[in-house]
Amino acid sequence: MDPDALREVGREPHGSSDDPDVLDFSANTNPEVPDGAHAVYRDAFERARTYPAEPPTDYRAAAAEFVDCAPERVIPAPGGLAAIRLAVEAAVSAGDSVAVPAPSFAEYAREVRLQGATPEFVAHDSILGVDPAEYALVVVCDPNNPTGECYDRERLRAFAADCRAAGTPLLVDEAFLGFTDRASLAGTPGVVVARSLTKLFGLPGLRAGYAVATGDLRDELGAARRTWNLGRPALDVGAFCLRQREFVAATRARVTTERDRLADRLADAGYDVHPSDAPFLLLDVGARDVDAVLAGARERGIELRDARTFRGLDAHVRVAIRRPDENDRLAEALADV
Repeated sequence: MDPDALREVGREPHGSSDDPDVLDFSANTNPEVPDGAHAVYRDAFERARTYPAEPPTDYRAAAAEFVDCAPERVIPAPGGLAAIRLAVEAAVSAGDSVAVPAPSFAEYAREVRLQGATPEFVAHDSILGVDPAEYALVVVCDPNNPTGECYDRERLRAFAADCRAAGTPLLVDEAFLGFTDRASLAGTPGVVVARSLTKLFGLPGLRAGYAVATGDLRDELGAARRTWNLGRPALDVGAFCLRQREFVAATRARVTTERDRLADRLADAGYDVHPSDAPFLLLDVGARDVDAVLAGARERGIELRDARTFRGLDAHVRVAIRRPDENDRLAEALADV
């Protein structure tokens, strides 16, 4: 990291509330957890009295099965953001320029700045049209946060080929792709995929994720990864969750059904709802005041994400997709604001 940047770069705002009396729609995490995960976590305590295997072969195998790649291409990381940092550190030097989508996850730009490099913001729906030769790295969020839409698969693969021809790594953040049935780009040459267990398995505090890369990129990320960078609970629970295919299928079905149902109700209430493939919806509040919407929801015990914290958005909130009764409560509250 660049020493000067460490003194200058601040923190970025995020959603989530730890208030047990608040219904949290500000964080896009699954409200459900796979059955049996609690027991695996408890059993990990005794196993935590010795160092985990290095590399953690079972965790890598489970991740590889999940995204359909070879296990040796998986680089374990304590969360998706740690995988993103690893990729940025490996690809970016002080003075470089990096293509970053906007609006999108603010941590991309922060990680670039920490390297002493410059994030060049590109409209998220235009980023596949940039010339990768002009950048040290290109970042794509698929599906994009906070807008929610996935990129066309063939266009994304073609752009990955363009990046590879230019010698520019492509970082694809797939934090929410597990909520869809779309295939991962994991294992695509020249691409670093970042994945998280936070969202799909409802375990943000576990801090488990991974990157996937090939060739020299994989070797560089593997060399940069800290030894024992995941603790025993994260490894054991993570491997267990990644193999819960019925849970994943049920989650995808629920999210799809509830997202469509909630979008219709919010549109009927006068909100402009952005099309989404993700477990959240971006709402333009229209003639309403964003602060009034946030406050009105909070008075009803509901926390929303103030999407004005995303670059280029000035009249928006973002809401997660939760259980049916909770989504009904949200729709009723926002209709009254």
